[in-house]
Order: sequence, then C-alpha cells, then structure tokens
Amino acid sequence: MTLEFGDPDLEGLKFPQDDPLVITSIIGNCPIMRVLVDNGASVDILFHDKFIRIRYNGSQLTPSNAPIYGFNHMECKVEGAIQLLVTIGEEPREATQMLNFQVVKAASTYNTIMGRTGIHAFKAVSSTYHMVLKFPTRNGPGEARGDQKMARSCYVAALRPDGTGGQVLPIEDMDVRENDEL
Repeated sequence: MTLEFGDPDLEGLKFPQDDPLVITSIIGNCPIMRVLVDNGASVDILFHDKFIRIRYNGSQLTPSNAPIYGFNHMECKVEGAIQLLVTIGEEPREATQMLNFQVVKAASTYNTIMGRTGIHAFKAVSSTYHMVLKFPTRNGPGEARGDQKMARSCYVAALRPDGTGGQVLPIEDMDVRENDEL
C-alpha cells in the first residue's frame, strides 16, 4: 500500500508553520488529546498525570529500570511500563496496536509521546509539513490529522517563563498566524 502526501493534505493549515505533529488517539479505551508524534523519540511515553487520570494505578505497572534521557541528556526516572491498546484514525480506516508505554513523572504539555516504536508498530509515516500521520488499514490508507491550534498551544505553554510549565493555554487564547503573516 502506498502512503502519499500532497496538496489536499495541506487544506485548513495556516502557513508559515513549523508546528509539531500533535494528534488525538484512543489509549486504553480513553480518548487522549495532545499526543506528540516524535520520530526522534526511541520509546513511547505516557506521562504519569495522564496515567492516573485515565484510571490506572502504580500496581498495574511492570517495573522498569531503564532510564530515559532527554535531548539535554538529563535522566528521567521511569515509574514503570504498561501495555495499552492504542487506536488511531477513524472508522473505517483506523488501526489498533498494543504499545508498550514507559510511564514517567515529568512536566509536559503533552499527555503522551508516540515515538519510533509506536510509529513503527502502526507502519506509519508522518509529515509535519502536512500535519498528518498516515498508516495502512484493511480499508486503504488511514490518517490521523494533526491539530495545529493544539500543537501551538502546547509549544507556547512549554516556553512560558512564568512557571506555567505543563499547563496548556486555552485554544481560543492562541495567536494562530494567518497565511499572510511572516
């Protein structure tokens, strides 16, 4: 199956843009917004606060002593690992895979990060330029479209110097660049 990107995938996007690919997926039977698709991450990460909010607890974690290192080479302790079903896309072109998440206690504007292990499990290909993740399904190519406003909200919140850290700004408060702006 061929997975292609083209001009129709750009519909609705505001340019110029260099936004991260942020999608919504179903994880453990719960709709989860703010899923960062990160080709540079070697593992799939579920942040501890979301892990608790979707009604899981520490007793469901498998011990994991493999530390995770960020781009700044700082170690982040893993609370444990958990396997959860993840569904991306929409009927009839959706796909479901069991992913092994590393649960970490760290401040983040994202709820989870789908790294290379998750991307590969879905045989998916991402395009941040087109803001879409495409993957094969029995019914043809499936896609999970990125949410540009949410991506910008997460990014701005992560950069805030006033200590808001992991708090995401309401989408309506975001200054989304228009096509004619630089």
